[in-house]
Amino acid sequence: MHREGTDPDNVQADDVLCDFCGDAAWAEDIPCVEGHQGSLICGRCLSAAYESIIIGSGGTPQPACTMCLERREEPMWSGKRDSAICRRCIKQSAGVLHKSEDWEWSKPTLDS
Repeated sequence: MHREGTDPDNVQADDVLCDFCGDAAWAEDIPCVEGHQGSLICGRCLSAAYESIIIGSGGTPQPACTMCLERREEPMWSGKRDSAICRRCIKQSAGVLHKSEDWEWSKPTLDS
């Protein structure tokens, strides 16, 4: 997501925000994954989502996933903002960050 008032012809790093917590992930050099239509989840929110949905049995039904825009009949994770991420997007995003050589991020485990 972009900060309100962002110039679409001159997007700066601090204009790009995590859809789930609102932090300027790019500007703060936080690992992140981009979804459809500019949606973004930062590594901190992805870790929380992974722990809740993949490791645990958390989540609540939501109208649609912010990352893939699909409607799914499954619990989704929501952060501090009005956004939700589905199980599939959590797993895909975690795989991307876990394999990335650009970021120091690993999938949460039961022991973490």
